Amino acid sequence: MSAYESEPRRRSIEVEYWVIDDEGRLVEPGELVDAAAGAEREFVAPLLELKTTPCATTRELREELFDTVGRVLRRADELGKALVPLATPVSADGIAELPSERTRVQNRVVGEPFEYVRHCAGTHIHVEQQPGHEIDQLNTLIALDPALALVNSSPYFEGRRLGPGARSKLYRRMGYDDVPHQGWLWSYVDDADEWDRRLERRYEDFVTAAVEAGIDRRTVEAHFDPESAIWTPVQLRPAFGTVEWRSPDAALPSRIVRLADEVAATVGHLGDVDVRIDGETGRVSDDEVVLPTFDAVLGYVDAALEEGLDSAPLRSYLDRMGFDVAAYEPVSHEIDGREPVSAEEARRLRLDHAARLERDVLQARSVHGD
Repeated sequence: MSAYESEPRRRSIEVEYWVIDDEGRLVEPGELVDAAAGAEREFVAPLLELKTTPCATTRELREELFDTVGRVLRRADELGKALVPLATPVSADGIAELPSERTRVQNRVVGEPFEYVRHCAGTHIHVEQQPGHEIDQLNTLIALDPALALVNSSPYFEGRRLGPGARSKLYRRMGYDDVPHQGWLWSYVDDADEWDRRLERRYEDFVTAAVEAGIDRRTVEAHFDPESAIWTPVQLRPAFGTVEWRSPDAALPSRIVRLADEVAATVGHLGDVDVRIDGETGRVSDDEVVLPTFDAVLGYVDAALEEGLDSAPLRSYLDRMGFDVAAYEPVSHEIDGREPVSAEEARRLRLDHAARLERDVLQARSVHGD
């Protein structure tokens, strides 16, 4: 057994959930922030982010995430609140931001389309970097980006249907459309120096846009650096020693852990396999990882956003890339077909999926107890 195989790659999760009251209305987290060590406010008022520490095994990750979510849910029950594992609030107008200089700068740079970003709740998965193979990890994770379809959890924005991957469409095609390099998926890189050069170029673009929008350069530089000024969905994160995937929707903890486990299994151990770019199909085997061309990846990403797992070519691709596609049941497909969704129906959907989150945690607790 190689050193890489004997040393599991640590992985961690950050997931955002909408907070609602007992009638399904969006509310602020309030005291929920103090319910668990991994709970934090997000930049919009009704969102709560829950984080795990880096975990070496799936068991550790599952136990920590479910413990954190469980603690928050118990406090939420006392306060008449609940958490909703949907990528968008389905139907909501004018979601308020928490005041901050970072948000003020982003609003000036992005403009009115920043409203789209306020309606997004997602999941970030970090996988520990493997020394000497960080770029292979990054490129492989770029190729795996279409796997976002496995946990698509809302097709709606303000009651209108956008498609199974509504959140990713809001980010990539609507929110950051005027600053596309900030939010789009970036292509493969040859080495770390190329990644650093891209970061610096995009950071300078961002600073320039902010200055042109009337923000003092020193203010921008005080609140953003090259790493924190981009929102591309796959990133090399030297500050954390990880590669990060930011594309998945908010989803049930059990589905997030499964997804993180499968991603870590592929990108966590690339030291003993050949990683190359060839053709349009892609595949993962015991001795090689073949990444499709970046144009082919973009085609699969489009399918993930527009069709989700209804796309047979996408399902085949994800299967070849090592995912157990049949194990996932994306919520987007289940709740699709209701356009337009009224505010009342949106509240009912939030309450329903908040109850599912509670059952997911209770079931995990029961299994662990057995």
